[in-house]
Amino acid sequence: MALHIAVEDPAQSEIIELLRDGEEHSAELYPAESNHHLPLDALRSTNVRFFVVRNGSGRAVATGALVLYGPWAELKRMWVVPDARGQGVSKAVLAALEAKARSEQVAVLRLETGVESHAALGLYMHSGFRQRGPFGDYREDPLSVFMEKELSEHPG
Repeated sequence: MALHIAVEDPAQSEIIELLRDGEEHSAELYPAESNHHLPLDALRSTNVRFFVVRNGSGRAVATGALVLYGPWAELKRMWVVPDARGQGVSKAVLAALEAKARSEQVAVLRLETGVESHAALGLYMHSGFRQRGPFGDYREDPLSVFMEKELSEHPG
């Protein structure tokens, strides 16, 4: 699948629809207090790099955001539309987010995902992320998995 990955404004109607789809999927798996989606206005903040993955025909098939906090950054809003899964899209967007983090001098990437998000957990573990405790404003939650990756130890 030919992919084009670029930083875009998340306030496009097509992208808002993808973000809603991701939220609805999370709501099917977890209670509201265990969902930690950044709202649209936060995704447009100056410390956020919001990526959209488009297929060869220009259709948005995935999103991912990098939230910068100085020496570390958090991955947010990773979502691939169901009909584009299993084709390397999530790996491509994760690679783009990591490359952007490196270009922004980020040393550590962190994320929170859910215990039932098996495909995401597999992707992150295969990509060098390791489990850790809560960070930032997160609290312990039996439905959350917190992970991080030291970028300096895992080039490329």
